[in-house]
Amino acid sequence: MTSAKAFIAALALVGPGLAFAGEAPADDQPETMEALLEVVRQGRQANATINAQREAAFLADKARQQSRVTEAEAQQLAEEAEAQRLEAIFAANEELINEKLQTLNKRLGSLRELFGVMQQVSGDTRGVLAASIVSAEFPGRDQWLDEFSKSMGKSTRLPSIEDIERLWYELQREMVESGTVTRFTTTVITLDGERAEQEVVRVGSYNLISDGQYVSYDINTGTVQELPRQPAGRFVSSADDLQDAEPGDGFTAFAIDPTRGQLLALQVQVPTLGERIQQGGTPGYVIILLGIIGLLMAAERYFTLGRMGAKVVAQAENPGKPDTSNPLGRVLEQYHENKNVDSETLQLKLDEAILKEQPDINKRIAFIRIISMVAPLLGLLGTVIGMIVTFQAITLFGTGDPKTMAGGISQALITTVLGLTVAIPTVLLHSIVHSKAQDILHVLTEQSAGLVAEHAEAEGKKRG
Repeated sequence: MTSAKAFIAALALVGPGLAFAGEAPADDQPETMEALLEVVRQGRQANATINAQREAAFLADKARQQSRVTEAEAQQLAEEAEAQRLEAIFAANEELINEKLQTLNKRLGSLRELFGVMQQVSGDTRGVLAASIVSAEFPGRDQWLDEFSKSMGKSTRLPSIEDIERLWYELQREMVESGTVTRFTTTVITLDGERAEQEVVRVGSYNLISDGQYVSYDINTGTVQELPRQPAGRFVSSADDLQDAEPGDGFTAFAIDPTRGQLLALQVQVPTLGERIQQGGTPGYVIILLGIIGLLMAAERYFTLGRMGAKVVAQAENPGKPDTSNPLGRVLEQYHENKNVDSETLQLKLDEAILKEQPDINKRIAFIRIISMVAPLLGLLGTVIGMIVTFQAITLFGTGDPKTMAGGISQALITTVLGLTVAIPTVLLHSIVHSKAQDILHVLTEQSAGLVAEHAEAEGKKRG
């Protein structure tokens, strides 16, 4: 009896779940055992139906999966067959390619050498055209060669007849233009960065001039630029003459740069006379000042003694009429004033007159000689100062950069040059003016001795 009650209680507990599974109303509870058993029976039937449906769905899904697996396996087999077929085609193509390459190599023969020569020549020509000033008049010539070289470098195709003819044309045009003087208008970049359309004269492949001055061609930007400074005046004058020349004027002298800019760059760096003087520093300025003073004194002495010598020569030809505007005239006047004295006294009087004339004749000649001796000493002083500056630069910066020593070395050499430049002509000028002065003194002494001799002879006749 107890077990029956427990079974009924369990059914009571399970009953709502079965009723829920059988979709029985939750509020319709069985009142008797028979009703409860009926509910349980209905729940079992409902669950069996649901499970059967699920099993059928599972079996149908399993069949579909199996069908898909079968299809995938069939597709895999088909793909493997296709891969084998493609591998066979690939192998056949490889064999065909090898056969074709062998045939190509046999047929190419010496044409392969032509391919290499064309590739090398095109690369060299591109470099020549890019660096040539002819490109200033014909820009873009190297672009085709650049594309041509790249295309030949990426593939093994042979150049066409058109490519060979164009390469030959560019080489021929470069050779022709290198011997031609032409005029054309292009953009010139001035020193202040502005662009101006100017007429440019191209002298072969050597130089460009514009507005009577040298200009340069920048291969990096492909533009014509003004130079920071022009070379020496003789080169600029030839450029100006060529700029103004017209067809039919004949030959015009012009200084070309066969190195295509290297010599011109060196000429531009050559310092001017003013810059060389500045390199000499204070000793250089002092040497130049002394040189100017010496030249002025020598010029003054030269012309003064020249006029004085001419007057003395004229006076010597007419001793009877002394002219006090020249030294000999004053000596002769002294003679005429002392004709009545004895010979010894007359000699002393004339010697005194000559001694009075010597300071005026030899005036400033000694100072010219002093300048000729001091100038090289000042040059040596500047050399010593320049070497001191050089050694100081070496102490501070070492010998790695020669530019740090250039200032002191320039001063050392320039002052020596300036000292010798002043000393050499000053010595020559001193010799010239000193010779003129000695000639005048010689005439005075000669005339004085002659007058004394005549006076002594006259005295001897009187005594006899």
